[in-house]
Amino acid sequence: MTIFKQRQQALQQEMGKRGIDGFFITQNVDIYYYTGSMQNGYVFLPASGEAIYFVRRSVARAESEAATTVEPLGSLKTLRERLAQRFPELRSSAPGQMPAAAPLRLAAEFDVLPVQQLRRLETAFPGAVWEDGSLLVREQRMLKSPDEIAAIRRAATVVDAAFEAVIPSIREGMAEFELIALIEHQLRLRGHLGLMRMRAYNSELITGMVAAGASAAVPTYFDGPAGGQGLHPSSPQGSSRAAIRRGDPLLVDLGCCIDGYLIDQTRTLVIGELDPELQRAYDTAEQVLRATEAKLKPGTISEHLYYDALRQVEAAGLSPYFMGWGDDQVRFLGHGIGLEIDDLPVLAAGFTYPLAPGMVIAVEPKFTFPGRGVVGIENSYLITEDGFEKLSITREGIITL
Repeated sequence: MTIFKQRQQALQQEMGKRGIDGFFITQNVDIYYYTGSMQNGYVFLPASGEAIYFVRRSVARAESEAATTVEPLGSLKTLRERLAQRFPELRSSAPGQMPAAAPLRLAAEFDVLPVQQLRRLETAFPGAVWEDGSLLVREQRMLKSPDEIAAIRRAATVVDAAFEAVIPSIREGMAEFELIALIEHQLRLRGHLGLMRMRAYNSELITGMVAAGASAAVPTYFDGPAGGQGLHPSSPQGSSRAAIRRGDPLLVDLGCCIDGYLIDQTRTLVIGELDPELQRAYDTAEQVLRATEAKLKPGTISEHLYYDALRQVEAAGLSPYFMGWGDDQVRFLGHGIGLEIDDLPVLAAGFTYPLAPGMVIAVEPKFTFPGRGVVGIENSYLITEDGFEKLSITREGIITL
């Protein structure tokens, strides 16, 4: 049995517990997760039986890749009848028929499904009750298979090699965007797909947030502790045209995508010597990371790691700078990673998931000083049966140039 079939059956088990008759998987990343292909269309997963991948384009490629039955999507107006031929229980939603004892219950990922597309599906299945199944998918994706973990390990190796290859080229006066261009070049040569996927609505992510000094501390819409000035208000994040200056903290927050799977890590560099206050903040970030590592084991509640970090930062007198500044502070310590950079679990208030073997999380304690810069560190970790494995292999500490 393929891993994709196993994933489908695991989702069917959760559907059965909730009385869901069918699940329309609509988002490209989720479609890939359950079929091994990422072509335009829908995957219909019944409560029992085989999934069908209805493809708009390209049917030929989906047929060569997908680990499930592939059919042309055609018109949504006929989709109900085509499905009813395979799954008679779906006829309960057909117009003109006697209503069933209970309405047909269908699910989709409401967190990513456009309203327009949902309305079209509702029209195709009149009388059906639609509900949000996104959490079923996201919770299943929290636990990574050995193949997924292997891809993330490869991404960690690639990002480390690219980082080390570029360090000798960093010089005073270099523009931030020149540095990220060199890094991206090295990443692509080693297999980086060139994109970093995010699930959150209206969120975009570039390969890395590489910025120095005041430019790094400029806030933005991106849900992270360091936004970066960016090159233009149309893309207000990341590297700018500002020059890297001696003594400024240089934040190198990098991602890498290998075979669809992501690594996320941050290192702090400086040309010359770092200001003592910023050095103390960096040292505190490492202390938070070490304290968090000590609790990275099955059973630890996600939000407890965040609360513990807040107490540690408060004791150090650095709360105003932790994970951003002022109203732009973000309220988390870390996040899951996988096919998307914002996988579950989140290390934040309200997330009560216990850590479990197979979870992969990025922990990123950082401090933002307006007008001065951002310092911090980030590693990605695999939760194991008895603790954790640090997936990030790049050297730690302030890297002095």
